[in-house]
Amino acid sequence: MNLDLNSLSLKELKDLQSQVAKAISGYEDRRKREALAELEEKAKAMGFSLAELTGVTAGRKRSPSVAKYANPANRADTWSGRGRKPRWFSEAMAKGRKPEDLAL
Repeated sequence: MNLDLNSLSLKELKDLQSQVAKAISGYEDRRKREALAELEEKAKAMGFSLAELTGVTAGRKRSPSVAKYANPANRADTWSGRGRKPRWFSEAMAKGRKPEDLAL
C-alpha cells in the first residue's frame, strides 16, 4: 500500500489517523476475543471453566438504585440519594425544606 501523505490535507490526515486508531483498537479487541475463546475451549476440554482456573469470577451485577426523593415541581424527576445532588434537591434544601419533605 503506497500512500503519499504529503499530498493529503490536514483534514484528510486527521481522518486517516482516526481510521488507523479504530482499526488498531478493533484488531486488538478481536485478537483478545480469539485468545479468550481459545483458552476457554482448552479449559473446557480439561474439565474446568476458565474462571475456575484463573480465580476470576464474573463481576457482580448491581440492580438499579430505588428512587427515594422526588422533585416537588415534577414528580417524575426523582433521585435515589446516591451521587451528586440534583439542582432541585439542593434548591429545596436552601429554601429550608427537609429531605423528608421530598421523600417518596
